[in-house]
Amino acid sequence: MHIRQLTESDADVFWTFRLRALELDAEAFTESAEEHKGTSIAFHAERLRSDPAESFVFGAFDGKELVGTAGFYREKHGKRRHLGKIWGVHVSPAVRGRGVGRQVLAALIEKAKTLPGLVAIQLSVGTTQTAARKLYAGLGFRPWGCEPRALQIGEKYVDEEHMVLDLDRGAPARKA
Repeated sequence: MHIRQLTESDADVFWTFRLRALELDAEAFTESAEEHKGTSIAFHAERLRSDPAESFVFGAFDGKELVGTAGFYREKHGKRRHLGKIWGVHVSPAVRGRGVGRQVLAALIEKAKTLPGLVAIQLSVGTTQTAARKLYAGLGFRPWGCEPRALQIGEKYVDEEHMVLDLDRGAPARKA
């Protein structure tokens, strides 16, 4: 398994991988497969190219096949620049249970830790996503709230648990 940051040259494989993820695990994502189909490969190439230092996607490759992804972006507003967000975590069913998600997230978190002033990484996960919630907790994320009916898929609602990984835990208290 090879883990690396995706580049604009990966846009086509990323677009296809994400579409499969959205179709397979609709409850795990805010974006729908139909919404994704409305985006272009060029859009994703620009997304992967635009700010690779503070907005990036890591992928796991089994040979040449993309089998896992996780995205990150740093908040843009000045009062929120201390926060980052994880999005789009997915592992192909064929390789689940082999630590791929953990490897991709660990690489992503290590890169995020190099960003000056970043003190926490947040994510949201559907309460129906038991394995994902366990993975995040195992990486040190802790829940801080639950949003009822965060997603609506047809007539069904999915609650989302909000989680945070404190990067500065144990650091001396800051003066106000």
